[in-house]
Amino acid sequence: MTEKLKITFICTGGTIDKDYASCAGTYNFDIMDPAVGVILERVNPNFEYEIKSVLKKDSLDMDDNDRQKVFDECSKTENNKIIITHGTDTMVNTAEKLKTIKKKVIILVGAAKPEKFHDSDAAFNIGTSVGAINILDNGIYITMNGRIYPWDQVKKNKDTGQFQDT
Repeated sequence: MTEKLKITFICTGGTIDKDYASCAGTYNFDIMDPAVGVILERVNPNFEYEIKSVLKKDSLDMDDNDRQKVFDECSKTENNKIIITHGTDTMVNTAEKLKTIKKKVIILVGAAKPEKFHDSDAAFNIGTSVGAINILDNGIYITMNGRIYPWDQVKKNKDTGQFQDT
């Protein structure tokens, strides 16, 4: 009998979790509860999961202390399949911080538009990550725009907003 898949989602904020601020007449965003919970509720997944909210920050506001919190959470998580929702601007930096973690599959994923937006790529990117975590070997990866990259072989193209090989 096949062992039941369990994925730990570690959420750090970023665009995927953003929504308009409650202050009327502004263009500001707030980081809300993890969007991955909403996405998973819609699809009735055939795996177990847990969601841990570690930060609620735009990735441009993350510092070394924040990356250490993510590292510590990944290290102490007993489950060996982890998906980190993260802002796209600095996910490669966080992936680099995690590179010494062994015997786990860790995927960082985000979105170009908040999950709350009807034309968001959030659900697509989460789905790609869930599919990928079933077949990847231990290591650190970034999943964006329908692709899976080893963390040290990808960069974000600031002009297109897409991730690409380095």
